[in-house]
Amino acid sequence: MAEVKKVATRDSYGNALKELGASARNLVVLDADLAGATKTAIFQKAFPDRHFNCGIAEANMVDVAAGLAAMGLVPFASTFAMFAAGRAYEQIRNTIGYPHLNVKIGATHGGISVGEDGASHQCCEDFALMRAIPGMTVMCPADDVEARQMVTAAYEMEGPVYMRFGRAATPVFHDENYRFEAGRGEILQDGTDVAIIATGIMVPEAIEAGKILAGEGISARVVNMATIKPLDEPLVLKAAQECGRIVTVEEHSIIGGLGEAICSLLAENYPVPAKRIGVNDVFGHSGPAPALLEQFGLCADNIVQQVKALLEK
Repeated sequence: MAEVKKVATRDSYGNALKELGASARNLVVLDADLAGATKTAIFQKAFPDRHFNCGIAEANMVDVAAGLAAMGLVPFASTFAMFAAGRAYEQIRNTIGYPHLNVKIGATHGGISVGEDGASHQCCEDFALMRAIPGMTVMCPADDVEARQMVTAAYEMEGPVYMRFGRAATPVFHDENYRFEAGRGEILQDGTDVAIIATGIMVPEAIEAGKILAGEGISARVVNMATIKPLDEPLVLKAAQECGRIVTVEEHSIIGGLGEAICSLLAENYPVPAKRIGVNDVFGHSGPAPALLEQFGLCADNIVQQVKALLEK
């Protein structure tokens, strides 16, 4: 059996910037002294005159990006999710969000899978923070193919965009025929007993959970929701109507993320039993990424258990 290819979506981010930069001469990249980790060094090597290291000063970097956008350039401001969404929140809100400037934020190292860096760097609140900014598009790719296309889509979009990319290598399940479209979800496996809606690196786990459930006679619809805001409301509501139960899965706090967005939509339009799988209002801690994901229930086995528990109610 062929080994599944694995790529960290932060690598996809750097490669996509380099590829796009060859034709998009108005694209500039900013980094906060983390070009090696965020992989914007790939772009820097190809286009050194369009890469700016703003130093360990994330709030200033965001303001510089706003100025570049006001000049007609398309800046991608890059750093860890904890520093992008957390440390620079006020500047993103007031300097980018309020005037609705055309700045793209590439946030790497999001979620528990940051691993050994521990709670201070494991940002599980970024979706919530960025969703709350009016006019901000929030996206999180599931694999290398989707991540690279997401960067291009963000460039072509007008207005502020927040993208979260992962540190750990994850399975590539899309082929090159896949076409990403912002604001649209993707049905990966059809089913009628329950809909499992996942984002980011939890999508491969949801796929595996769907296969396990199918082997036990449970028909699960598996959905990849790469755009968290704006949500694909028609797809979610159709899943609720046809499946009757929803399980959401995200490498993020259950407060303010994908699960809450979906449950709010359902509560107002089509209430059905739902279960949010994510980080349960706690901080993470240091450890190997695979072990941490399993400990926090961000794995296929726990998805299967939660689906069964929901079906029993």
